[in-house]
Amino acid sequence: MISPRELYKSYFYIAPIDLADFAERNRFRNYYMCWAALAGSFFTLLGLLFLARNNLRESLPSIVFFVICIVVNLLSIILSRIFKHAPREKAYILKNIPLYTVFTWGMTSCVYNFYLQKSPFIGVITFFNAVLIMLCVFSVCVHVFFVFVCGAFCGIAPGLLENFGLTGFLYFTFITGLMITLAAFLRYRDKQYVMALKKQKKSLEVKTFGNFTVLYDKKTLKFARSKSNELLAYLIYKNGSSVNTKELLAVLYGDHADSSRYGASLRLLIADIKHTLAELEIQNFFITEYNNFRINPEVVQCDYYDFLSGDSQAAKAFTGEFMNQYSWAEDVAAFLERKVCGGN
Repeated sequence: MISPRELYKSYFYIAPIDLADFAERNRFRNYYMCWAALAGSFFTLLGLLFLARNNLRESLPSIVFFVICIVVNLLSIILSRIFKHAPREKAYILKNIPLYTVFTWGMTSCVYNFYLQKSPFIGVITFFNAVLIMLCVFSVCVHVFFVFVCGAFCGIAPGLLENFGLTGFLYFTFITGLMITLAAFLRYRDKQYVMALKKQKKSLEVKTFGNFTVLYDKKTLKFARSKSNELLAYLIYKNGSSVNTKELLAVLYGDHADSSRYGASLRLLIADIKHTLAELEIQNFFITEYNNFRINPEVVQCDYYDFLSGDSQAAKAFTGEFMNQYSWAEDVAAFLERKVCGGN
């Protein structure tokens, strides 16, 4: 008989290193959502202070609520910046800390609204909003999600019976169970996706020692535009971190390049890369999100990544040359040389 632990590993467990790209996606989306939530909370607080200026005591719970919202979102934004360049082996933990900071407040705020603000309906709405956003926008860890959701559910369960009766309690319980089941299904789907990408990884290879080359099924990828290679090379060097348009323009066209003049050229390079990869059905390698760009290191074989992970064969293969075509790679080559020699 299969134990629950073996069942979990078989259907839901994904190694943290394989989830580094999921973590970066979570961090990136959470970062911008927190800015939006911060702005919304700030202006709501200003409006509340204006409307309640003659009777602040009565509105104190609401004021405190929005002040906490502002603090939590600011904290999450700061953490997102701090953990942006977290190492791949720790990315799934560190890059998700900003997200779960906000989610913790989301689950806590439903209890806060339910009891301290004496708004049971708002508390229930807050609960479902937070859970739905997590499921629809982010990649969630099933057991962490389960703990947070069940903790919030237990916190408001007594009030559910009192305010909504047995029918309301049972309905809320049923919907919560469905959401937990959906979280498990989404995790299962993520696992299947990761397994498919692992198969793709056997065919996709990037060589950075010497000249930069991308190979698929042992054939060199050829792009229509020469700078498409350099754009992809720079993202490979960034090792999965998101790079914005301004940084790419500076790398490709010089420090003084501006988006008004070179933005169209950059868009053509991006379209060229997407078209070439799509023709070969290469998935989830070159990723674009909200004017930011990155590659997914988990779907490609790369001597540079092997070197960084401490692979002895990759260290032996490095002879002091790294992406020789590009001037910005010279400092990286020097860094790798120091690593070989035992320096920092």
